[in-house]
Amino acid sequence: MSVLDLFKLDGKVALITGAGSGIGRAYAEAMSEAGAAVACADTDASAAEEITIPTDVADKAQVGEW
Repeated sequence: MSVLDLFKLDGKVALITGAGSGIGRAYAEAMSEAGAAVACADTDASAAEEITIPTDVADKAQVGEW
């Protein structure tokens, strides 16, 4: 049995903040590999332009736009 068998996330949605680099990006990739539909957010759009929604989750107005 693989680790992914233990953590299947098919049909789940994950919102990952800080997905542009480091732990956030690694976590977003891992959640995706486990089968989740992943929404990635980061304040630095250039760091993860392909996978993120430029967002500051501390700004209620930006989060409300989704």
